[in-house]
Amino acid sequence: MIEFAHAANSAAAPNGLMNFLPFLLIIVLFYFLMIRPQQAKHKKHLQMIAELKKGDKVITMAGIIGKITKVNEKHFTLEIAPNVEVDFERNAITAKVSE
Repeated sequence: MIEFAHAANSAAAPNGLMNFLPFLLIIVLFYFLMIRPQQAKHKKHLQMIAELKKGDKVITMAGIIGKITKVNEKHFTLEIAPNVEVDFERNAITAKVSE
């Protein structure tokens, strides 16, 4: 009877480990399908912002299209209409508009 109890405990140990395998697979799947592409997209966006210069035409998160007139360390000054300039944080720039 005691031998049967020891055999039951040794058989249950690998089964307990197998219960965590689906969770591990889900985490790996989320990493490759969601987290990794977002990191690549963020890195590309930061590179685009770093390469912006005076005269580039950009679009902001608010949908405002303007031309960069001044580049500062923390923000850009955009001309959105003749003689109308507005300051935007660097993170507010969504994309560079190709002309």
